[in-house]
Amino acid sequence: MQLKTGVQKTVYPILFTISFSHLLNDLMQSVIPAVYPLIKDKYHFSFTQIGIITFVFQLTASILQPFVGAYTDRNPRPFSLALAMMFTSLGIIALSLASDFYFFLVAVALFGLGSSVFHPEASRVAYLASGGKKGLAQSIFQVGGNTGTAIGPLLAAVVVLTYGQHSMIWFCIISLIGVAILIRVGRWYRNHLYLRRTNPSSVTTEVAPSLSKRKVYFSIGILLTLIFSKYFYMAGMINYYTFFLIDKFGITVRESQYCLFSFLAAVAVGTIIGGPLGDRFGRKYIIWFSILGASPFTLLLPHANLFWTIVLAIIIGVVIASAFSAILVYATDLVPGKIGMMAGLFFGFMFGMAGIGSAVLGWMADEISIEYVFRVCAYLPLLGIVATFLPNIRYHAVAPVEQTE
Repeated sequence: MQLKTGVQKTVYPILFTISFSHLLNDLMQSVIPAVYPLIKDKYHFSFTQIGIITFVFQLTASILQPFVGAYTDRNPRPFSLALAMMFTSLGIIALSLASDFYFFLVAVALFGLGSSVFHPEASRVAYLASGGKKGLAQSIFQVGGNTGTAIGPLLAAVVVLTYGQHSMIWFCIISLIGVAILIRVGRWYRNHLYLRRTNPSSVTTEVAPSLSKRKVYFSIGILLTLIFSKYFYMAGMINYYTFFLIDKFGITVRESQYCLFSFLAAVAVGTIIGGPLGDRFGRKYIIWFSILGASPFTLLLPHANLFWTIVLAIIIGVVIASAFSAILVYATDLVPGKIGMMAGLFFGFMFGMAGIGSAVLGWMADEISIEYVFRVCAYLPLLGIVATFLPNIRYHAVAPVEQTE
């Protein structure tokens, strides 16, 4: 089976541009958990309410993403990326003005709506510009988001914790820059779609692996199990790592934000490493190593002193983050021709698991303790053992040929 994919050569300017827009998008979204200590004290929220705020954001994004992806597989919308950034702008404005629990829920839902449109379509742009280097392209795209997620808490510590909640409205400047960049990306996307229609020989084709539907569904089930393991654990780290450090070691909120930044920076490094390694050595092995390989460090972290907690968190960030690019590209290889749907499914499931994880772990922190949360989460990466059952698949590029739709 031959399938039309993308341009013959890797379009690095587009990859770095879409990665930068991902940085801006996720930078603004990462402000949400970064200001949790501030709003928890200011509005006397419980850990359960903090978890629900995260859950609403993640749920809004997760439910819509597969449907957005499936729709744009059939009806590409090049300028929907700019529209997604506009929704995020509205979320920032609402978050800066929110004064009660339900207002915060509306604000984060706007963030989720923007995310549900942005991620499937941006993943498709990265795929189309990959020139066959799909792991590398996805890593470049993902590392932008991870970098933004890492910078967000740092900016929150410098700006929001210094000048207060209303200062978040200045982040709208970032979103307007993002809209301008994504309009330019939309023009390239539109021109690329026109080129595909008028000159089919300008795109490469690949031979898809022959797997039975049962094997495909089984493999997708394994990948979703791994997403559950990874993002339940990540929900604990991103949303409650600062609280854990403050509670156990008595450090300040600002110091805890710097520790969170170090973890998220490590996640960015792991992301950029994982894609190229998957292209070179096979995605199955990178997936297996990334999830299961993090388990010795996650098991040690709850028992370490402050110095080693920070060190272990950095190691965990690098190792566990190398999986997602490999998982997403592996999934699109399993179901060729459905890039948007598969990206939406996996991004959506990722957001969903992170949201449910945040709510469940927030309740657990209220009912038992924040330290207990990290003791329980430590066992989640052991689920990485199921990656052993993934089939070895690899696409093979062939010479450009004309392809009927």
